[in-house]
Amino acid sequence: MKKLQYILIIVIGLITVIGCNTGNTDSSDSKKNNSYPIIPVDIRDVKLTDNFWLPVIKKVQEKTIHYAINKCEEEGRFDNFYIAGGIMDGDVKGEMPFDDTDAYKIIEGASISLISAPNPELEALLDSLIYIISVGQEDDGYLTTWRTIDPAKPPATWVEVKDGKRWESLFMSHELYNAGHLYEAAAAHYRATGKRNFLDIALKNADLMVETFGDSTGKIQAVPGHQIIETGLIKLYLITGKQEYLDLAKYFLDNRGNPDNHNLFGPYSQDHVPVTQQDEVVGHAVRAMYMYAAMTDIAVLEDDSAYAAAVDNLWDNMTQKKIYITGGVGARHDGESFGENYELPNLTAYNETCAAIGDIYWNHKLHSQKGDVDYYDIIERTLYNGMLSGLSLDGTKFFYPNALESDSEYQSNKGSCTRSPWFDCSCCPTNLIRFIPSIPGLMYSASGDTVYVNLFASSISKVKTENNEFTIEQQTNYPWDGEVAFTISPAKVGKATFKIRVPSWARNLPVPGNLYSYLDDNDLKPAISVDGEAIDADIIDGYMVITKDWTGDETLNLNLPMPVRMVVADEKVEDDRGKVSLERGPVVYAIEEIDNKNIDEITISPDDEFKPVYEADLLDGVVTLNNAKLKAIPYYAWSNRGAGKMKVWIDVEK
Repeated sequence: MKKLQYILIIVIGLITVIGCNTGNTDSSDSKKNNSYPIIPVDIRDVKLTDNFWLPVIKKVQEKTIHYAINKCEEEGRFDNFYIAGGIMDGDVKGEMPFDDTDAYKIIEGASISLISAPNPELEALLDSLIYIISVGQEDDGYLTTWRTIDPAKPPATWVEVKDGKRWESLFMSHELYNAGHLYEAAAAHYRATGKRNFLDIALKNADLMVETFGDSTGKIQAVPGHQIIETGLIKLYLITGKQEYLDLAKYFLDNRGNPDNHNLFGPYSQDHVPVTQQDEVVGHAVRAMYMYAAMTDIAVLEDDSAYAAAVDNLWDNMTQKKIYITGGVGARHDGESFGENYELPNLTAYNETCAAIGDIYWNHKLHSQKGDVDYYDIIERTLYNGMLSGLSLDGTKFFYPNALESDSEYQSNKGSCTRSPWFDCSCCPTNLIRFIPSIPGLMYSASGDTVYVNLFASSISKVKTENNEFTIEQQTNYPWDGEVAFTISPAKVGKATFKIRVPSWARNLPVPGNLYSYLDDNDLKPAISVDGEAIDADIIDGYMVITKDWTGDETLNLNLPMPVRMVVADEKVEDDRGKVSLERGPVVYAIEEIDNKNIDEITISPDDEFKPVYEADLLDGVVTLNNAKLKAIPYYAWSNRGAGKMKVWIDVEK
């Protein structure tokens, strides 16, 4: 697309915004539903100042977003909306039926970015992109460009076309998946800007879905092949109060595994038995994560005990038998799927970046439902390892799968042994864009007069409780150091409870459950002081709990000792037998050939000791683990110095 065209688009887009207003989105047809009891602190109230996550977020804001927009422009993602709207001539561009979602996810990530970092130029650019999307929407609200451009010619050969009609191949057409990402992005844009230009596009499409699907006469009985419309509909429901959106989300979930409703898609799409009967995580891992997140929404909003029980069973199966030490999920390249219980290969591990992100979304909802520390133990492990590895240090290269071993020959990353600048299926790069700017919103939660301190990063935050408001300043060099200082300033003197998470790694447990364990016991205990005076804060269910009258500018000092630990896997994990992995704090380590020329000969003894060394000039600044045998770097940073051999699991000396 020519630069002149872009200028025209921006002008037109800005004109369309003039008529946009925040408007009243409430709907009179809503009923009273339940809500999550624990509320995450809004991203706009958390200002990061740290040296770890803030640079990553800025990199996405300042580089990756614009890089992805240029890639989408080069590959015709935006042209497709123009072609669908009749403004341009041509056939559909791109190779995937879900290419539209790349535009949506970029807008979502950029919108979230605007919440914490207002940027009029970026906001104007989003308005222009939203205008482009509006061009491709049909009059009744339908929006999937490949189907509009030529219903009989999908961009992927694996989409079956018979009559060239809408909805005829929902197993792989991604029409409902496209809608789900549209809704997620529109909700984020509305939240960030208060503008309705994108929200109205989404609502028009959602109203079409309500008119189209269901058990009523004349409606189509079906479910999506790829889940995410469910959480998207629920977000629109929470904005508008329109009950039909929540009902349709539940309808899609209720009828999964129901052969009387549709021809089942099978385990690949978690469509083999009803969702309330599922107790093993199976099939395409990203589809699964999005579905389990939606099931958690229904469990809470509808107070549905059957959904809640199923979600618990699925989470237990995943964490006990099917999660990698990095927090990654999805063992197989075949079907981008979970394997059998304890099937966790390293060289051929899939661990799709999108699945890691979906797992964080799901666990965040579970924490908001129950407050269990275990959910944040999974979130933290995935954040620092299995998710972050998906993005290069320069912000322009990506892992789609995230292997735990490389022999420098097996092309694990969609035809590459290292990160790639883009993919024909670019879901992971744009998913990173939509997720990473949201990380500050994971740090704190509140319920009643209780504040949950979930993650550690230097920041200044405002946390509202039922009867007070606290300004909390964190100062820490986490994850390289376990010292965290909190300055807590209440708006008024009053009693409140602070629940400070003690990470599982500081409680002698790598991951909730028995799948992994430490080879040695750590006698170093977490400690906390208030205004310099050590206190015996009870560790209750993984939290240090402090209930007191807060009078102003009090200082908490938390000390989480960070020894180097060796991890072993359950003997049922075949690939990890006779091996250990290295951790320090929340960070999983790997050895690379560039640092260890004899990498295939390296073994570890349980008696080996390692010296942590902060190296400011290596990999944007990391703590390395060193001894006479090896040098290990954080797993997330591997393959930033070219392709080469790598191992997370290292043979134990015999």
